[in-house]
Amino acid sequence: MSVEPEIVVAEPVVTAVIRRELPLAELSGFFDSAFQTLPATIATQGIEIAGPAFALYRSFSPERVDVEIGFATDRPVEPSGEVTPGKLPGGRIARLVHVGGYDGLPESWQRLHSWLGTQKLRPGSLWWEVYATKPSPEMDPAELRTELYLPLED
Repeated sequence: MSVEPEIVVAEPVVTAVIRRELPLAELSGFFDSAFQTLPATIATQGIEIAGPAFALYRSFSPERVDVEIGFATDRPVEPSGEVTPGKLPGGRIARLVHVGGYDGLPESWQRLHSWLGTQKLRPGSLWWEVYATKPSPEMDPAELRTELYLPLED
């Protein structure tokens, strides 16, 4: 299940990220390690996490992915190890809220792209997911909410 697509206007968001290009099969392990490293590095610098976790995709294929895993922060981090400052872009952005397990995300992304086609809008080259609900082993996956974002070309 997903909420209806919409166009939002957003300001750029300062982030702390770990970026990696890797085989798609290694993506899950990268999420796990990034979510362990990032909060500790951010806290060490006295910076506040200002939003839920996200993944910004620069490219995605059945074999490889170029992705930044991160958190919005109240100010830029200083580079430390793999952690670097980043930014989520602002401007006009197509947004869709996916409700349910992560296995349904490809269908929701397809729905958002199809909707853009009916609206005669063109997506930019980046896209990201915001994990609005923090998963836990005891929760029902049907309760997960993931926000999908596609910046639009002018």
